[in-house]
Amino acid sequence: MNQIGAIIEQGPQHWAIIQQTDGLGSLSLSGIWAIGEEESCNAAQVYARIVNEEDAREVVAWQPAAMLAEQRWELSLGAIPQGGLYRLETCLQLDHHPAMEWAVRGDMIHHLGIGDLWVIAGQSNAAGYGKGPFRDAPQLGIHLLRNNGRWDLASHPFNESTASIHFENRERANPGHSPFLAFGKLVQQEVGIPIGLVQTALGGSPLKAWNPDEDGVLHRNMMKSIAAVGGKVRGILWYQGCSDCSPADSASYLERFGNTVRYWRRELNDESLPVLTVQLNRCTDMAAEEADRSWGRLREAQRQAALALPRVYVVPALDCPLSDAIHNSPAGNMIIGERMGKTALAHVYKQPSIHSEAPSLRSAVSMMKDGLPSIRLQFSNVAGYLLAIGPIATVFAVEDANGEIGISSWQITGRSEITLTLSRFAEGETVVHGAYQMNPASHLPLDSATYMPILSFYGQRVLL
Repeated sequence: MNQIGAIIEQGPQHWAIIQQTDGLGSLSLSGIWAIGEEESCNAAQVYARIVNEEDAREVVAWQPAAMLAEQRWELSLGAIPQGGLYRLETCLQLDHHPAMEWAVRGDMIHHLGIGDLWVIAGQSNAAGYGKGPFRDAPQLGIHLLRNNGRWDLASHPFNESTASIHFENRERANPGHSPFLAFGKLVQQEVGIPIGLVQTALGGSPLKAWNPDEDGVLHRNMMKSIAAVGGKVRGILWYQGCSDCSPADSASYLERFGNTVRYWRRELNDESLPVLTVQLNRCTDMAAEEADRSWGRLREAQRQAALALPRVYVVPALDCPLSDAIHNSPAGNMIIGERMGKTALAHVYKQPSIHSEAPSLRSAVSMMKDGLPSIRLQFSNVAGYLLAIGPIATVFAVEDANGEIGISSWQITGRSEITLTLSRFAEGETVVHGAYQMNPASHLPLDSATYMPILSFYGQRVLL
């Protein structure tokens, strides 16, 4: 027996989130219509409408489709208010019968949202490799475009590859917990619109895979995924860098990442596209001196990107617990997701009451304190005051023309100020580093208002 009524052949998927513009969304449908073999009619008209799934309230009234040859039809619905979840209904009206509730049945699309789309990009801590138990349940209105090309209720693991159509970012092992369900929950709670997540990350991927100037294979895959959801997104969630912690790649990271961001914005025709980033977490593997320096240069490039590139933001991760030597645990991911959510709320959704920035070094000045050579560090983005918890650890390092200068002690000497006492006077060009190693000190200075640690920094010149 063949289907009758309005039959949808092209249109949104169940669970799809459609990117809103100025609070409104639109969608297009097309298909065929049919009636029973023993039925006949003089006129046939396909209609579609949008209904709120929560209370069956009509959001967009019945709209007529354009009726085409060979029993085909097409229809665009515009001015759909942001929100949902919605149900799209179709029906087939015969011979102008006015009672639409008794029209011939039509296909429906369930659990649609008009909201914001965020793309997940980067390597394993973006793909989500948190292991162990967690409480981070799915939530209606936070949906995921899975690697099989189908929209779904967002649930962990995000980057699993069942029936994948994106072999470019297929993981070799099963991933685990991701930071970005927590991100979506916070944004949805505060903004009140559905959030769609588009997963494109790949564990172990270097920046060159995302940069069209080098390789760009994952850049092209990401653009293909964005095209599949309509070609417009609200922003990028970027967490990457471990695979670029070599001397050469870390030294060029800032320039190459800047090029990558410019490609995203140009190809998406959005020069103000927000990019939310994470400064690299710690890694507990054994590290030689050059590995520590490469991680320091990479983290500094991430800090500088947020200072130099418009609409690029960074949050810290050095204080987050791990599942193994390099991957954030579910508890760590929840912290990162919340921090990125607050960054989105403060800078993308313009909620100025939310302080989302971590303390970041602004200046380093040589001085004398109590007759001893010292360096005064001044930090930006301190909402409360700097706070030291736990033992006073070896957080900072200073180097000059003659090599490393010992730090006799450091102490917080102002709301946003730390003073280092040196073991000798500096000579020539002098630089200071903070929490730069692969596995830096566990107890870092914090902002008392946000409890976020200072951002790692490397190679900051000291004004003598």
